[in-house]
Amino acid sequence: MKSILVTGAAGQIGVELTQALREKYGAGNVVATGYNRQPLNELKQTELYCRLDVRDASALNQIVEKYHCNTIFHLASLLSAVAEAKPLEAWDTNMNGLINVLEVARTHSCAVFFPSSIGAFGPETTGLNTPQDTIQRPKSLYGITKVSGELLCDYYFHRYGVDTRGLRYPGLISNKALPGGGTTDYAVDIFYAAVKNRHYDCFLRADTQLDMMYMPDAVNAAITLMEADSARLKHRNAFNITAMSFTPEQLAAEIQKHLPDFKISYRIDPVRQAIADSWPRHMDDSAARAEWGWEAKYDKATMVKDMLEQVTVKLN
Repeated sequence: MKSILVTGAAGQIGVELTQALREKYGAGNVVATGYNRQPLNELKQTELYCRLDVRDASALNQIVEKYHCNTIFHLASLLSAVAEAKPLEAWDTNMNGLINVLEVARTHSCAVFFPSSIGAFGPETTGLNTPQDTIQRPKSLYGITKVSGELLCDYYFHRYGVDTRGLRYPGLISNKALPGGGTTDYAVDIFYAAVKNRHYDCFLRADTQLDMMYMPDAVNAAITLMEADSARLKHRNAFNITAMSFTPEQLAAEIQKHLPDFKISYRIDPVRQAIADSWPRHMDDSAARAEWGWEAKYDKATMVKDMLEQVTVKLN
């Protein structure tokens, strides 16, 4: 990776991934782009932040040509809850944006990172220790775009030789960027509510168990995969990865170890609850471990401790 383009750089993954890439490869070698969100100040490095709608193939091509990009981390998409409210816009952004990225990558010989999700599975999939290779029949529009994206990335690798690689992320927890409309957003919102109000009204049931990961691990996974020896990658796209699995009730109990007066209540959002109920409770990530050495550093206890510390500093 010499010159890197990040789409969706102002999003939940994009903020921390862009910073990590700039620290590793140099700020002058990482071009951040975004469309709907205002970028954080740390993303603006002279001219290396560009406004970009990934549905605009011509603008995307101009940026890749101008900065001689040879690697694209394609993060721009509409997340699960937003996609259900705006299905046509989600399909347009998630699918046409990806096909534009893949076409530009084919033309300019770029490597592509594409993040998939636990949303790519559905209720017919085994929920515990979900296999790397299994039935995928998602019931959400977001999940449908993720499965389609996985298949498109595989197609561009086998048909055109584009070096596509990707991960199936679990729910992601970040202290940098605020949530953007995902089903697992409660696991970020809860920390802000705990620090500010000592109370959180959760939109999922207390017993809703889902795979989760702290953002530093998610960022490290993306970079490590893109640096991995291509010859070792049997799957290339859509590697299952996970770090921890818990329910809202269990997360609240861990927070109460640090904030004993914290309380949680529940006001269920039927749309997000239905999505969560169709997702795996825990994925089998043995393929990622074997093929490129994946290993998480944070568990629930260390994540909660760090999140509370970082959010307290941020709010103060």
